[in-house]
Amino acid sequence: MTAPLIDPFARPISYLRVSVTDRCDFRCVYCMAENMTFLPKKELLTLEELDRMCSTFIRLGVEKLRITGGEPLVRKGIMTFFEQMRRHLDSGALKELTLTTNGSQLRKFADQLADCGVRRINVSLDTLDDKKFADVTRWGKLAQVLDGIDAAQAAGLRVKLNAVALKGFNEDELFTLTEFCAARDMDLTWIEVMPMGDLGNEDRLDQYWPLSDLRKRLAERYTLTDLAERSGGPARYVRLEETGQKIGFITPLTHNFCESCNRVRLTCTGELYMCLGQEDMADLRAPLRASDSNDLLEDAIRAAIGRKPKGHDFDYSRQKVDGQMTRHMSHTGG
Repeated sequence: MTAPLIDPFARPISYLRVSVTDRCDFRCVYCMAENMTFLPKKELLTLEELDRMCSTFIRLGVEKLRITGGEPLVRKGIMTFFEQMRRHLDSGALKELTLTTNGSQLRKFADQLADCGVRRINVSLDTLDDKKFADVTRWGKLAQVLDGIDAAQAAGLRVKLNAVALKGFNEDELFTLTEFCAARDMDLTWIEVMPMGDLGNEDRLDQYWPLSDLRKRLAERYTLTDLAERSGGPARYVRLEETGQKIGFITPLTHNFCESCNRVRLTCTGELYMCLGQEDMADLRAPLRASDSNDLLEDAIRAAIGRKPKGHDFDYSRQKVDGQMTRHMSHTGG
């Protein structure tokens, strides 16, 4: 049972993204509906079960663990989980423990995260305009997020911003966001909006701003040097020679990055999605709860990895949304 996790296309699975809650204190328009019905708490994995689940994946070769949500820091007692995961960092089995957050709770938790061995975090931030921020998050306050970023940097955490590229929304902030990050020694990754969730009035095709266009605009002002490095995720990076900062591009639509996919996603209810852009999933909660031994769980994990597809089917090229997922982005944690 010590053989590494290898999918049918010979890709080692070394990166696990774990959604610890479906709840959030924002209601971002591309992530969830304004009036969400959240899961009953009894359906969620307990913090102890999350520990056991993640520890099993680490034993099977996962070296990078990213905690997501919803907003992971709104889950009650979540720092207990981070404290428990530190033992895997201390042993060397886990190479990196990190999280993606909206930044709203960083003032409260930044120091504790650093104490638990977290060294870098991703903060989702699409605009530096107060009104637009309120519009896109529905409930968020920009000043609270900016204060959280300051707290994270003061705690020694390396901060990277993730911005979803939205046509007609933040196109005019391309250089503003770039300069904001450069002034604070932060990298920036742009993400193409993905066709996920039935969000009523939100039209994904109208929102779609291809990153090929965004990159061309950057090149009009900066010298871009392609970088070979990878962070373990799907982003491809360039360096802006004038500022020295890294800019990442996550392009599931204009450039399919599936050939190097090394990750799977676990939901807060124990569903394992082998691909963000496919509906197939495996229930790991049942084998976890069926036995105090981890044998059934390990068998279920291996069987699931054996079904990992070659890639997703997201496609806007025919002016319609192909490969659309019905679940909200918050369900799988991005």
